[in-house]
Formats: sequence, C-alpha cells, structure tokens
Amino acid sequence: MGHRREFEIAFVGLKPGIHVYEYEIADRFFEAFQQQDFYNCKAKVKLTLDRKSGFMLLKFDMGGTLEVTCDRCNNHLPLELWDEFNITVKMVEDPEVMNNQEEDPDVYYISSGESHVDIAAWIYEFINLSIPMQRSCNFEKMDGPHCNKAAMDVLKKMSASEKESKENPIWKGLEKFKGIGGVSGE
Repeated sequence: MGHRREFEIAFVGLKPGIHVYEYEIADRFFEAFQQQDFYNCKAKVKLTLDRKSGFMLLKFDMGGTLEVTCDRCNNHLPLELWDEFNITVKMVEDPEVMNNQEEDPDVYYISSGESHVDIAAWIYEFINLSIPMQRSCNFEKMDGPHCNKAAMDVLKKMSASEKESKENPIWKGLEKFKGIGGVSGE
C-alpha cells in the first residue's frame, strides 16, 4: 500500500483537547487496497480526535454515497453511508504484545515513542462496515426506481414455474395420510 501522508495525524504537537479533521473519500482512495465491490464513492469522514494524556479517543462520523450492485436484480443501487465508529488509541511500551492480547476491537495500541497515527486503514474498514451485507432494493415487488424490470420478469416466470413443479402428482395421494399415526417427538 502506498504511503499517504494526508491520513497520518501528527499527534505529538497537539495540545490536549478536541481536534477535528475532515476527509473527502473517492474511488481513488481505494486503489491502494484490494478491489472493491462498490464504486462511485463520495464519502465524507469527520474525525474528532480527543487528545488525552497517554491516549486518544477517535470518533469517525461517516457520511456520503456510493453504488453497489443489487443482489436481487443486478442493477446499480445507490446507497447512503451514515455511521459512527469509535477507537481508543493508547500509547504503551510494547504495542505489538498489547494489540495481540487485546480482545476489544475498539482499542488499539501504539508505541509511546510514535509521533503519528495513520488512519487510512480505519477509514477503509469503516466505509466497508457501513455497507449492508444484503444489498437489494427496498421494494418487495421490485418496482422501485432502481430496479431492473427485465430481472423482475424473469423472477416472476421462475416463481410461476416453481409453483407448478411443487404440485407433483406423485405425492397427491399422500395427503389423506396426514395426521394418521403421527411421529412422536419422544
């Protein structure tokens, strides 16, 4: 991954208290990472850094839009990003050991000799976490403005043929035996 200084915060010279940073994230940001399954990202990240003695509280407010492919109709689907994430960064003598032992994913350790904290990986992770696992139109009938009408027609045909295949004449005579000599759950 390329070294991008704009996402490094020099915290050594910061006075204790709250400091605010804002970032505009576009598709270009993700070139340093693996290929994404979204595109046209126009995200805004507001980072509120609360500098304390020996640790920092980082609050990431995510907002903006991006596009994904709908799981149901395979059309472009715009999504709104809005989420909030918190990270506590603690300064210790042996950060590798502490990071390996830490069970809380919201706590991260850096060396007490460090002067910068790189937030690019967190921004990447938080944008990906802001995207829902199931990416589909919110319309059950697939009649929304972003739905693929051709996909809707194909799904309707598949649904109709599935109903026909469920009515198999081989099993028709077994209906009368329902309820006779039921299976015991004991």
